[in-house]
Amino acid sequence: MKKFFIPLLILIACYTACQNKKTGNIKDINDADVLHQNEDKLTQLIIYDVFTPPVASRIYAYASLASYEAVRFGQPGYESLTAQLKGFDAMPQPEKDKTYNFTLAATQAFFTVARKVTFSVDSLKAYEDGLHARFKNALDDSTYAWSVAFGNKIAKTIIKRLVTDNYLQTRGKPRFLGSNAPGKWHPTPPDYLDGVEYCWGTMKTFALDSSNRISIPPPPPYSQDKNSDYYKQNVAVYEQSKNLTDEQKDIARYWDDNPFVLEHAGHLTFANKKITPGGHWIGITAIACKETHADAVKTAQAYALTAVSMFDAFVCCWNTKYETNYIRPVSVINDKIDPTWTSRLQTPPFPEYPSGHSTITRAAAVMLTHLFGDNFAFQDTSDLRYIGMKRDFKSFVQAADEASISRFYGGIHYKNSVEQGALQGKKVSDYIISQLKIKK
Repeated sequence: MKKFFIPLLILIACYTACQNKKTGNIKDINDADVLHQNEDKLTQLIIYDVFTPPVASRIYAYASLASYEAVRFGQPGYESLTAQLKGFDAMPQPEKDKTYNFTLAATQAFFTVARKVTFSVDSLKAYEDGLHARFKNALDDSTYAWSVAFGNKIAKTIIKRLVTDNYLQTRGKPRFLGSNAPGKWHPTPPDYLDGVEYCWGTMKTFALDSSNRISIPPPPPYSQDKNSDYYKQNVAVYEQSKNLTDEQKDIARYWDDNPFVLEHAGHLTFANKKITPGGHWIGITAIACKETHADAVKTAQAYALTAVSMFDAFVCCWNTKYETNYIRPVSVINDKIDPTWTSRLQTPPFPEYPSGHSTITRAAAVMLTHLFGDNFAFQDTSDLRYIGMKRDFKSFVQAADEASISRFYGGIHYKNSVEQGALQGKKVSDYIISQLKIKK
């Protein structure tokens, strides 16, 4: 009996070794690159599902926070962000007797949350399966399993907060058609769509106390006086549209970032899909991280903080938009100046004041400046695959300033509205930076 016992043990050991043999090497997986690829896949999904810009900001924020909260344990000194934000339960902690790959955990948390807040999740399956196969081939079975489980725990805690942020309450509301009162917004040509996300100001903010925490002065009041600021701002939009340089036309097109542009050709109407304004700045965040060779934790932090600043900026901006319910230039110009005039860019279907682009781009720029420095020169290629354009900037704020003025060049915003929007966005990020402990 003994002579058979020892060979049997050897056979079992050999079988187990073969079962556990890994052909991959974890060093072949670049942690930061994985996080960049994850965000890019999410951007493609957001484009495919045609989420509105405010909703897209929510998706980026929750998914990016999940990724950061899981991966931050890979580097000492990084504080939990959700512990400093509003409404989150305490995040799970790694168990001391277990080994983890925190990039895998972050990936698991990221996509688990993403699947909760998007629609076409099947489009992610091939990418996720391939990524998991790489990790499974490079890690021992226990580390792989514990990492996935830890990511799921992080995601569950994030999801607990997102289901209580008032998003569901903003769905299924009656259509918002504005007002025919003088100076008030109403649907604009050519499609006369109802107001988008008019309840967004009721969303639970991440860092701000409320949606009206950051206030700005009201826009010029309605007036029939041709010498009034109200009338003059419409003349300024009209005259600028007639005298745009080629550079100004390029700037308007470059920063359009309209996720669903309706095109009309005779009796046909079709749509072009592009990145949202938030998606554009998530792309700029990726560029900054790559230029500085940021590691995975710094990369995840940059995505999370940029996304949070844009989300809170959107909530503030939309609260102001629907409180003021301010009229769009095309409505006044067609009525008082030139009935045949159309804006260079498609006028978005919601009130004018302040400029949403200006608000969220300045919020993102201020946050990125805090993380990467004031005079950070970069080439923005975020839109290259969508419109074939790229532009060079000497700083994040310069890029944000150009994004703001592009709305004036495009004929969809007044000059005052882009300036006040930028002020609101700056105040949002300044406040967030003052409240959070941020490792630089």
